[in-house]
Amino acid sequence: MNPDLETPIGQVRFVVLDSETTGLNPRKDRIVSIGAIAVVNHEILLEDSFEALLKVEYNSSAVTVHGVTRDESREGLDEPVALERFLAWLGDGVIVGHHIGHDVETFNAGYERHFGFRMQNFSLDTMALTLHLERDGAFAGREAIREFSLDALCTMFDIIPHDRHTAAGDAFMTALVFQRLLRLAVRHKRTTLVQLLEPFEP
Repeated sequence: MNPDLETPIGQVRFVVLDSETTGLNPRKDRIVSIGAIAVVNHEILLEDSFEALLKVEYNSSAVTVHGVTRDESREGLDEPVALERFLAWLGDGVIVGHHIGHDVETFNAGYERHFGFRMQNFSLDTMALTLHLERDGAFAGREAIREFSLDALCTMFDIIPHDRHTAAGDAFMTALVFQRLLRLAVRHKRTTLVQLLEPFEP
């Protein structure tokens, strides 16, 4: 069950998610690894995190791009086991990520394949929130945002990228960006969940 939309953002358990996949087609490609970490009351909770390496038995050349050896990928968790464990850990968390739509669709394809359902959790794209905040005037005096990568947001917030292109590393970097976005959101009167989830219309 999702939290109430009017919940103050300080009371929401946000779950910052990143996954590495064998490709960009959610229906055809598979999850290689999952990294996720909770953010509650503007704090990153290292003790409330999730990490899984999944078994990938085909297209294993794509797996090595993510720093995972073929042998490691063959010894990972079976997809249904990893997805079940993730869902149990996720609970009613609001999923957060950079261009999160791809991750959510890939997970939903897996849940449909094995269990016949899709996740019902709210999800929030850090890029959409950044663009809302830019429109709110949060970045007054800075150049307009033209780069939509996670690296560009790290640069904007003076965050030194570390362990990039691994699921756990990217989830942590995104959580650092999200932490800063939350502070700006409060300053610009976006204080409830519904105000963060507002779709961005260019």
